[in-house]
Amino acid sequence: MTQTIVVLGGSFAGIQLAHRLVKNTRKSVKDLKVILVSTNSHFYWNLASVRAIIPGILKDEDFTQSIEKGFAQYPSDAFEFIVGTAKEADIDAKTVKVALVGGEGGERVLSYDHLVLATGTRTAGADAVPWKANGTHEEILDTLHRTAEKVKAAKHIVVAGAGATGVETAGELGFEYRKNKEIVLLSGDAKLLGGDSLSSNAESELKKLDVTIKTSARVESTTTLPDGKTEITLKNGEKIVTDLYLPTMGMLPNTEYLPEKVLREDKFVAVDEFYRVKNANNVWAAGDIVWLPRGSYVLTDKQAAGVAKNIDLVLRNKNPTPVKTLPMDVLMATVGRSRGVGRMGSVKVFSYMVYTIKGKTLGVQALPGMVNGTSY
Repeated sequence: MTQTIVVLGGSFAGIQLAHRLVKNTRKSVKDLKVILVSTNSHFYWNLASVRAIIPGILKDEDFTQSIEKGFAQYPSDAFEFIVGTAKEADIDAKTVKVALVGGEGGERVLSYDHLVLATGTRTAGADAVPWKANGTHEEILDTLHRTAEKVKAAKHIVVAGAGATGVETAGELGFEYRKNKEIVLLSGDAKLLGGDSLSSNAESELKKLDVTIKTSARVESTTTLPDGKTEITLKNGEKIVTDLYLPTMGMLPNTEYLPEKVLREDKFVAVDEFYRVKNANNVWAAGDIVWLPRGSYVLTDKQAAGVAKNIDLVLRNKNPTPVKTLPMDVLMATVGRSRGVGRMGSVKVFSYMVYTIKGKTLGVQALPGMVNGTSY
């Protein structure tokens, strides 16, 4: 009897899990089929989005590649790719309703033996920014291209939110345009990076790029003016008018299709130490959708590998093992195309090391191996 595993989400966690299950688990579980469902037909290396908004630096193919082509090596009885969006998961009936994207549209109801949740997150309160892989391939590229055009035309740019994405975005803009545009970074907190020990380092690096930093400057509302500019109202009543407003504040989980009983109060998915979803049978989760301890490419990589291993163990009638991620908290943020700030636990990492590890390429060289599975 065929064992069917449905993986929801075609980003970092979902892609890796699907490859690992087809390549590795199928060696011991012959009658196994993996169905990967992704709203986006292409894998989007969103880590590079902060640099991709700068015109002329990256090409589309540097940060996005076809998922279907990456999985073309597998036989149809082992793998199926569906471009669609999960609309409702019935974890008692073990089915998922999927709205198909493209073509004639319509819906499919998928039955599963195991379900993997990897639908990630989206930027809170912002539809017109390209930081996350939300929407179709065409919609994501359109958003990114329009943002790049606005960046090129703007003389004054406000980046709202001083987490890692905000710091990296302001850094890229400052590195490229420090002599030609005014770049302002708004931090809702009194310090950058949520008060992390790296906050003063990040502030120092940004100031070297002539980025204006406003702390304790939380956005209350925004209004589009008749001339196309944006008026930003801060909670303290201050108003800022800018040519381009780029919000990076917070992440919301893409979990609307799930029943409340599998979610935490913050709407992220609740999992145990094995990354099995609580209050559900044969349901697993990995990546930003669990947000443990936060969203991170490195954490997602470890979680996905652990979940793939545990599904393999369960299918072979063995007990799963606790998923191990990192022995310490790691944070690295690029600040322009030559420097960065970082730490491993409480030990700070030299700026040049952050540049070498992350900032030089933002990891885009790993894209082909991620999509075609040669990385696993």
